[in-house]
Amino acid sequence: MRCAVLDDYQDAARSLADWSEVELTVFREHMASEDEVAAALADFDVVVIMRERTPFPASLIERLPKLRLLITSGMRNASIDLAAASRAGVTVCGTASRSEPPVELTWALILGLCRHLVPENVAFRSGGPWQSTIGTDLAGATLGLIGLGKIGTRVATIARAFGMNVQAWSQNLTSERCDAVGAALAPSLPELMAASDVVSVHLALSERTRGLVDAAALAAMKPSSLLVNTSRAAIVDTDALVAALTAGRIAGAGLDVFDLEPLPADHPLRTLPTVLATPHLGYVTYGNYSRYFVEAVEDIHAFAAGAPIRTLG
Repeated sequence: MRCAVLDDYQDAARSLADWSEVELTVFREHMASEDEVAAALADFDVVVIMRERTPFPASLIERLPKLRLLITSGMRNASIDLAAASRAGVTVCGTASRSEPPVELTWALILGLCRHLVPENVAFRSGGPWQSTIGTDLAGATLGLIGLGKIGTRVATIARAFGMNVQAWSQNLTSERCDAVGAALAPSLPELMAASDVVSVHLALSERTRGLVDAAALAAMKPSSLLVNTSRAAIVDTDALVAALTAGRIAGAGLDVFDLEPLPADHPLRTLPTVLATPHLGYVTYGNYSRYFVEAVEDIHAFAAGAPIRTLG
């Protein structure tokens, strides 16, 4: 079978799994248009995609009549039209994914913002001022978690190790669940936003959570507070966030996810001085990548044997 791996930015796929039984082609550069993707993949039986870097809507799937197997890293991918894949006779499979890497990046962003690591390091390397900022203490501060699932729970555990107070909120969150991880249940989203020094988003994207952190929610935050989002960009209203940061209504934002990726070079989030951002690196670690590509090969072998595994939809 001919197999394409898309968006392998780091050229990691070949070295992290044994592809010897498939005819492999790796695309390192992101293809921005559906026309480009459809033309590039016209002759492939199998396509391996990295999370949601390249969407697979019905319109694209219908243009790939040779496609038989679509594999995504992780067991959830909102950018794949599973119903369209089923209609086209395309099997969709996933892989396991570790929750530790996004937790670790969440804390890298929080610490980087609180201790002004980027401007201080730039000054250090460029002969700038020796100390120009004052760090924000985590001990005694309040971390507000929007979502307390697997990742949110790990973030809460680390916050408590720093001596932070932790509160959490989501639509169906219970006090029993909060008690189990040492967090307080916030009565509402506005009250969580208002009481927190750092707010971190850890929800799955759905119609109910899309745009949840809107202008009103951001307006409830303290001017000294920080917003961190390593979950899904669409949960936060980007225009409202840019407006809040531009006006100085919040102190800063740590971001790893964006409405459009790669983010356009002229996007204001690239130049706002109170933004610490990374290019969607939350899951990008050797451990995760090894698991993704090894299990992608397993998915291919199982499909070829007539017994697909880790199927979605």
